[in-house]
Amino acid sequence: MSTSRYVLSYGDAFVDYIARTHENKEFDLYLGGATVNVAAGASRLGLPSRFITITGDDEVSDFVRAQMAEEGVDLQHAVFSPNKRCTSVYVHLTEESDRIFANYIDPTPEIQVRPEELEEEAFEQAVTFHFCSGTMFHPTALETTRRAVQLAREKGVLLSFDVNVRPLRWETEQRCRETILEFMGLSHMVKMTREEMYFLMETEEFEVGIERLQQFDIPLVFLTDGENGTVCLVDGQQIHAPVTPVVPVDTTGAGDAFIAGVLYHVFHNGFPETHAEVLECASFGNKLGALCATKQGALTAMPRLEEIEEL
Repeated sequence: MSTSRYVLSYGDAFVDYIARTHENKEFDLYLGGATVNVAAGASRLGLPSRFITITGDDEVSDFVRAQMAEEGVDLQHAVFSPNKRCTSVYVHLTEESDRIFANYIDPTPEIQVRPEELEEEAFEQAVTFHFCSGTMFHPTALETTRRAVQLAREKGVLLSFDVNVRPLRWETEQRCRETILEFMGLSHMVKMTREEMYFLMETEEFEVGIERLQQFDIPLVFLTDGENGTVCLVDGQQIHAPVTPVVPVDTTGAGDAFIAGVLYHVFHNGFPETHAEVLECASFGNKLGALCATKQGALTAMPRLEEIEEL
């Protein structure tokens, strides 16, 4: 077994069909998915990055594996199932060039990574394990996530959770909320937007949301708020990390870039213990998110380490 450390992520590998013009008749194919973006974003920062997912025996899966390899993401712990077909997301453009998610197609929702297919050794040398709620609406994916979190905690791996609220994928909003809250309480670092906090804490008042959130005793919460920066919740206190203003072009992958930045900081410096370390960690994540927002695309816009000095 290798003794080298790495960051580990788990999730669904999507393919995004993004319209070339607002006529929405011709599309370009891109690799996508929130956890994919984080895994690739971490790799672009120079971190050894491994990703657990499931792919099949078809051209789209070949594309996914080739793109992940090109991004330097290690798929040695991924599962191959010949009949699996990757989820497709069709993205249309408005006349103002804004992106709208037009269609979500999962041809084989019943084929997921199963709990027993997780390799324990994948967690042995992982520094962090990152996951999100994107596939938890599926019973098998939910059980696999529970098993992965259990393995990570047993091995002393730091858990990074992006709540990534997508209510329309769930049977009910309440089931979505309850499932996400379960995993928040098990994680060391949780990232959410202000709007996601309002949804999860069932309030539209910021301070009420903060008060309810702190009852979960999460060691570190990142509340990202775009151009307003990030509010970090730690030890019952709020730490505000401002962000350098940029002219946004596309904010699709900014949150994923933020997480990649946090994982980079934790990989090299350990879990942030002091307020100064928390501020430094969030500020680095903010830089990555801001840089990502200045470019078109999500994964294609994930910054590289040498670009950070540009901001």
